[in-house]
Amino acid sequence: MLFYPNAKINIGLNIVHKRTDGYHDLETVFYPIPFSDILEIVPNSEGGIGDCQISQSGITFDGAPKDNICSKAYYLLAKDFQIPSVTIHLHKQIPVGAGLGGGSSDAAFTLKGLNAMFNLAIPTEKLAIYASKLGADCAFFIDNSAKYAKGIGDEFTDCNVNLAGKYLVLICPTIHSSTAEAYSMVKPTRSKDLLSVIQSDISEWKKTIFNDFENSIFPLYPEVEDLKLELYAKGALFASMSGSGSSVFGIFEEHPNCYFELGDTNYQVFAL
Repeated sequence: MLFYPNAKINIGLNIVHKRTDGYHDLETVFYPIPFSDILEIVPNSEGGIGDCQISQSGITFDGAPKDNICSKAYYLLAKDFQIPSVTIHLHKQIPVGAGLGGGSSDAAFTLKGLNAMFNLAIPTEKLAIYASKLGADCAFFIDNSAKYAKGIGDEFTDCNVNLAGKYLVLICPTIHSSTAEAYSMVKPTRSKDLLSVIQSDISEWKKTIFNDFENSIFPLYPEVEDLKLELYAKGALFASMSGSGSSVFGIFEEHPNCYFELGDTNYQVFAL
């Protein structure tokens, strides 16, 4: 069976507290976007029970296939269920380390795919618990609808944000910003009540909604800030870096039929 694990963007990202365990509490809004990897899962008749073979294509990334998060998702369920052996092929289109949640989505869709294929009857709430063991934001992709997130990005509340009819310009530069870099200059502040603020008209977001990681990434990679400014120059209602970067997005009222001066950096336009 084929599945299409989609990416997400962060609309606002506020770092509100540094925890004693070394992590940070944050608040953000996750919003799913129609940019996806391609995941194929097929039963392996020669494998018996509880074995997973995986292959990859598309964008390359470090790590052996056996360490892929899709494999981890399979073996997580295989501990509790008699799952037939499978062969998984992941065609990677969502850039790695771009703040788009591609790996987390791959893991969540593997869980959902196995649940559907083998009639495991795992309820959504329990699938989300499994997903949370694979990564803080993995559980978001189980329900895969707009959510206000807090804690370390693993506590979700339904969020009434609807961008249907708008257009998204997504820019993914070749810069890879590490999580350590993103946190290097962040100063935690009190909650900005993002859940309430985001209910305002999108025309107000530019003045009220921010990604705290931009304070770290923009001084290190000024070309990323230039991309955000270019989006506003071309008429974006709202523009921001997603997650800890380095992807940048702009939300437009109408299809932006214009050329972006981005050098060798590619961009894509999606109808939301």
